Amino acid sequence: MRSDLNDHARRPSLSITGVCAIAAAALAVALGVGRFAFTPLLPLMVRDGSLAQSAGAWLAASNYLGYLAGALTASRLGLSLPMLMRASLAGIAVATAAMGAVDGLAAWMILRFVAGVLSAYTLIATSAWALQHLTRAATTNLSGIVFAGVGLGIALTGLFCVAAAQPGVPAGHLWLELGVLAALAVACCSPFVGWPLETSTLARSTSQSDVTLGPCTGVVVCYGVFGFGYILPATFLPALAREVVDDPQLFGLAWPVFGVAAALSTIVVARRFGHGNRLRIWAVGHLFMAAGVALPSLWLAPVTIAIAALLVGSTFMVVTMIGMQEARARAPGNPTALLGLMTAAFAIGQLAGPVVSGTLDLLPIGHNTALGFALQLAAFALALSAAYLWRHSPVARAIEKGPSHGPAPHGQGGQR
Repeated sequence: MRSDLNDHARRPSLSITGVCAIAAAALAVALGVGRFAFTPLLPLMVRDGSLAQSAGAWLAASNYLGYLAGALTASRLGLSLPMLMRASLAGIAVATAAMGAVDGLAAWMILRFVAGVLSAYTLIATSAWALQHLTRAATTNLSGIVFAGVGLGIALTGLFCVAAAQPGVPAGHLWLELGVLAALAVACCSPFVGWPLETSTLARSTSQSDVTLGPCTGVVVCYGVFGFGYILPATFLPALAREVVDDPQLFGLAWPVFGVAAALSTIVVARRFGHGNRLRIWAVGHLFMAAGVALPSLWLAPVTIAIAALLVGSTFMVVTMIGMQEARARAPGNPTALLGLMTAAFAIGQLAGPVVSGTLDLLPIGHNTALGFALQLAAFALALSAAYLWRHSPVARAIEKGPSHGPAPHGQGGQR
């Protein structure tokens, strides 16, 4: 018995800082590289002549379909969260490198589909794993650091592409190099994923005081609208920048700006509004995103591209973070299924973005005009969803009930 106790005491464990670092690195690889490396590399692949501009939409759609498939199947695999994280991250590194090792639209579509599936798996597993540990340690205010990993991955990937986008360097080489870098990051963090949380970091009370009850349909739909709203600028922002600035070193900076804004915003919001009303923070995020989505359609210039990158970049990971927290609050015992449902709604929304844009592009109005109309439609949908979220926040419902139900305890009106 004493030997068993000593073995348990010597068992390696994770600090809460380690949890944040591992989760942030996992999200940086899964989304910053696995999903969004295609955005800064698309203009370079077109520049090289290896991909037609119209074929880029097919690759994007294949990735979105994979993301949807991953969201729908993640909770049915029967794998533990650490195992799902490790396997998915390793697959993402391989699929990324393979984009540079093979040629042909069909092969690339398969690889982008696989990357989409594995990215969804990693987002769901990492979010559930990290938020579980943060909740047990009563440090949910550190969730901003976890989700900042996505923005950090986007920024580093974008800066890498800007630095490496020399005239004689083909995009295929960049895919290979990004795959190697992703593999190094995965090798550094994967061994620690299965370690338990340090006993000293566990909170004395594990009560779920922040649980939000009620139907989930509304927030799931709003999360789908979020996918529809953000995907067009997230996909075409560097291409829009190229319309006004032809130098790859300059138009490529739109994506790192997007990533830096995403990384900083999650940290700031989690620290400043970590105990605020989640649905109202989500609503404000949709409004700022709507402004950023609509701006390039109204005035296409370097300054509007920069402002759009800041507005969309500073809100899309905040909304992701709030959405994942809301899912865990509504299903604290086993949030994986609800996380998968919300991620699936997001995937359907982002699939609808290119479909709407492509349909409008069939009209005799020109590509830029069609894209502008699609951006405006996305902005309108975001504004409507913001109104819904604000209207259905706990504070709004409490005001509707009126004083006959008794005053809420001081300071608790906006804690959900």
